Parts: sequence; C-alpha cells; structure tokens
Amino acid sequence: MTSIVVLGSTNMDLVTYVPRAPALGETVTGRSFRTIPGGKGANQAVAAARAGAEVAMIGAVGTDDFGARLRATLEHCAVDTDLLRTAEGSSGTAHVVVDDDGGNAIVVVPGANGTLTSLSHGDEALIGTADTLLLQLELPLSVVVEGAVTARRLGVRTVLTPAPAQPLPPELLAATDLLVPNEHEAAALTGLTDPRAAAQALLRDVPEVVVTLGAAGSLYAARGAEPLTVPAPRVRAVDTTGAGDTFVGALAVALGEGRPAPEALAWAQTAAALSVQREGASTSMPYRVEIEGAFRSPHILEADAV
Repeated sequence: MTSIVVLGSTNMDLVTYVPRAPALGETVTGRSFRTIPGGKGANQAVAAARAGAEVAMIGAVGTDDFGARLRATLEHCAVDTDLLRTAEGSSGTAHVVVDDDGGNAIVVVPGANGTLTSLSHGDEALIGTADTLLLQLELPLSVVVEGAVTARRLGVRTVLTPAPAQPLPPELLAATDLLVPNEHEAAALTGLTDPRAAAQALLRDVPEVVVTLGAAGSLYAARGAEPLTVPAPRVRAVDTTGAGDTFVGALAVALGEGRPAPEALAWAQTAAALSVQREGASTSMPYRVEIEGAFRSPHILEADAV
C-alpha cells in the first residue's frame, strides 16, 4: 500500500444544478441544491484513499458546522486527520453551478484554508513518512512552496496540481516532480494553447508533466521521452466537478504502486470516468474495486456512452 500525504484545502461545496448556467446579470431557476464536502486537497485525499492508498491530510477547517462535517467525511473515508487544524471562523466554501451537460463554474472562498501559511514540525515529520506529497494552489502559496521544498529535501515525490491557475515561483517548480495541469492551466502557465507545445515548454521547469484533456484523455510528457497521449473512456457525463482531483488521486496511487506511466494514466482516467457519471465531487469518487473492474472490462463504462 502506497503512502500519500495531501497538503491542501478543505471546502464545503454549495452545489446548484441548473439546465444552463446564467449569463452575467441573468437569473435562472435551478432544479436542485446540495452541500457536498470538497476542496481540491480533500478531494484528492478521498480519491487516493478510495483508490487504495494510506492517506493523511494537512489542512484547516473552521469552527462552523461545515468544519465538523468536513473532518467527519475525511475520517469516514479512512483519511488520517490528526494534522488537520481547526481555525476560528468559517470553513472554506466553493459555490458551484452545474449545468445539464455536466459542465461547471466555481467560485472558491478560502475561509480557514487561508490561515495555513506555514508548516509545523509535525507536518514536516508526516511528509517524511510518505511516498508522495500531493499539492494544489487553494492554500496560501507560502505553505505550498514550503511543503514542496520539504518533500524534496526528504526524498518524497511531489505532485502539483496548479489550480487555481497562477504564476508559479521558481522554487516551487524546482521542487516539483510531476506537474498536472488541465489544458487551460497549461495555457495560462505557458501562453501556449496547444497542449503538446505547452507540455514541452513546462519540461524546462519540471521533469514530468501530465496535461489533462477532459473527455479527450491526457497527455504525458517527460524529459528525454516522446510525449504519450492516452484516450479517456467515452461516457455520459452527469457532473464533472472533482473529476480532475479524482484523476490526480488515482494517478498518485498507480504511480506509487509502480505502474508504468501508460497504465497509470489509463487507470486514473478510468477512475475519473466513473466519477463524472455521478453527482458531486467527493461523493462521486470510485472505490478501488470499481476502478479495477472497469479497467479490466472497459465495456462496463462505454455501455452508457454518448
């Protein structure tokens, strides 16, 4: 069993389902509303735990009811929360609109996540026990950089999801082993709209890149190797919220178990394909037995494809 530590955000997702997203200044009538535990960090932690890893979470929740629910959800998913802080005030929230095509638009309010600006000695010790450290950009950048640098010093593999997209400091890139942007984030980082060209540009700063391409699959690039595109299973999407985090969590598990890159990517895409057929982020993430079953028998997924 591979060991993963996640340094990242916890948010309560406030999700509204609508036939179509409203334009600026427009009001539309939604068909349902749900509160679902999420946050990119917590999502990746849940995805990795369900995919079969031993997972611990470093982050912060608030003293509100959302905070208690976020902690309980992680614990229910067998994620170690010993180093999940409780900060006075509100937990982080993500305000999500999901349309009938499964697309989404999201506004994140950091809340307690913004209080985590540096690591404790306990955090550093925990990172040192892991095979992989997962990072995103919904915490203050100072602690993300510190986490990556600490992992590099301790010989722990670092996987960074550069979302929300923003310029990345050189010290963070220098301590990143695998960068996993989506195609929009890759374009924002490089100014290049072609994913293959963007991936090659990013290899100047990091040794490995995976650009996720949504329904088209993913592109893997590494220094000294030919880029590899792995197609995604064709499925009917219900809600794409959290699909990228499902992919990253499952990918970290597959790589941590020593699977070669093409197999690891296909396995992670199977997990993401399962997740988009269900509503919600953390609630949609598949268990290992589901991933393995669909990976061995892809027709299970494609039977309901568009």
